Amino acid sequence: MPFITFEGSEGCGKTTQVKRLTNHLEKIGIIPEVFREPGGTAIGEAIRHLLQHSDESHAMTPEAELLLFEASRSQLVHEKIQPALKHGDCVICDRFFDSTTVYQGAARKLDPALVERLNSFVADNCVPDLTFVLDVDRATARSRLSARKIRDRMEEQPEDFYERVRSAYRELARRDTERVTLIDGSRHVDQIATEIWRIVRQRFALDSEIRTPHSAP
Repeated sequence: MPFITFEGSEGCGKTTQVKRLTNHLEKIGIIPEVFREPGGTAIGEAIRHLLQHSDESHAMTPEAELLLFEASRSQLVHEKIQPALKHGDCVICDRFFDSTTVYQGAARKLDPALVERLNSFVADNCVPDLTFVLDVDRATARSRLSARKIRDRMEEQPEDFYERVRSAYRELARRDTERVTLIDGSRHVDQIATEIWRIVRQRFALDSEIRTPHSAP
């Protein structure tokens, strides 16, 4: 079963598309394990709160931010993702190491080589089979974010930060065409979901899957 990740800037709609893909898979009898970053474990969720919502997070250095994201990912990989993949489950993750490459490496301007080494160490050979990057311009993302009742620290960065994020994601898609698929995230959610489902179904020949639930006991 595949390991699929969703990436993109704040407000790109990836969390909605994670839910849509999960629903499509469940309809053909595949029950995926779905996780989010940061988070997905008790330790990871505590780190998520520290990174995004705690009063102390506004004084956080880029280096501390990098290491906290990696710590959350390490726990998720070893506690959840690796066991699920070894069991033969489909895994879907809302963000993975590409977020760190983009946000901390490109947008925070930390050493890309260091970020790559940390990502490799923490992922421990867990590399997504397919990654969707939902691409939206800043005006669209800002409009969507304005409707949210609860905002987090990562949504309150300067405009040039998000321009670097978007540019880095687009560059990632250009460099790794085998794994990364760039999706126009400005369209209606149904159009996006249809395109993603078509790509997943074709890439992994899901039409031939047995229509019985596949999940952990």
